[in-house]
Amino acid sequence: MSVTREVVEATLRQYTDPHLNQDPVTSGCLREVDVQGAKVSVRLELPYSAGLFKSGWAQMLEMALSNLDGVDSAVVTVDCVVQAHKAQAQVPALENVKNVIAVASGKGGVGKSTTAANLALALAREGARVGILDADIYGPSQGIMFGIAEGTRPLVKDQKWFVPIKAHGVEVMSMAFLTDENTPVVWRGPMVSGALLQLITQTAWDNLDYLIVDMPPGTGDIQLTLAQKVPVAGAVIVTTPQDLALLDAKKGVEMFRKVNIPVLGVVENMAVHICSNCGHAEHLFGEGGGEKLAAQFDVDLLASMPLSMAIRMQSDGGKPTTIADPESQIAMIYQETARKVGARIAQGDANAQAMPTISVSDD
Repeated sequence: MSVTREVVEATLRQYTDPHLNQDPVTSGCLREVDVQGAKVSVRLELPYSAGLFKSGWAQMLEMALSNLDGVDSAVVTVDCVVQAHKAQAQVPALENVKNVIAVASGKGGVGKSTTAANLALALAREGARVGILDADIYGPSQGIMFGIAEGTRPLVKDQKWFVPIKAHGVEVMSMAFLTDENTPVVWRGPMVSGALLQLITQTAWDNLDYLIVDMPPGTGDIQLTLAQKVPVAGAVIVTTPQDLALLDAKKGVEMFRKVNIPVLGVVENMAVHICSNCGHAEHLFGEGGGEKLAAQFDVDLLASMPLSMAIRMQSDGGKPTTIADPESQIAMIYQETARKVGARIAQGDANAQAMPTISVSDD
């Protein structure tokens, strides 16, 4: 029995990419099928960074094709090619940045900055070129999380561009690098918005696939300015199961929807505490809140993270969990989250809402 392209495609359709939630053919990832007698060669192209996933994915598909009648050998090649996306057509793209991801929360203290740091590091581990901008101007913390020494200042290029500081393979920029760490920023909203826009547009990012923006908590004029002036591809909302946090998180989701920026999903922190002595699980801040929030707004629950001392200690020590303990269960959850975020951005063109059109008639 001779193998045909149709048989190969039918076999590939039986396997679902867990991040795109589609098979390789339906998702448009299939690039080449070459059948030479009993030898089959297939090339796939994933639209998101998946360096830790693609080899296992290729092996699974190779095994399926090898089991077909008439096939002696099968080779599946998987490449990752990240394209540029932005939700707001009217906002000009950032130079040397393909995709901007806003990490936001309705209130402070829910682990937003920790999530942003680990998301950036996880994307870098997947093979992406990544930068992170600490836009939480009143409480910048990314410098500490990335282990950047106090007093470090960015270089200036051509008297116009800030050169971001590289740490753990990620380009980092923060207002904390330009101010005294012990002196609070006492600015009104418009001043902060202007400074942040200048920081974003005048940083010499080096051909990034993803720029993570650690947003200030809340839904005020600073957040609105960033959402309207920066070409954001999508937003990740961070919350805890606590009712008060969920109430504020809902406002964050609504804010992004009003400016037509896709919400890529929800990350729930401090979901459960596991006692280190007896292993007893206790939901200190409530249970199932992130899942309810995701269901209410029809978005993904990207991750439900435990209340863990290790996460806190590793972040405070300048090496977040993703790189401090890369084989841990928590790190694996961050990796899965990073791949899902990349996949949702790639699917954004089909899912994003169009800007409303206004028509005027003489009737």
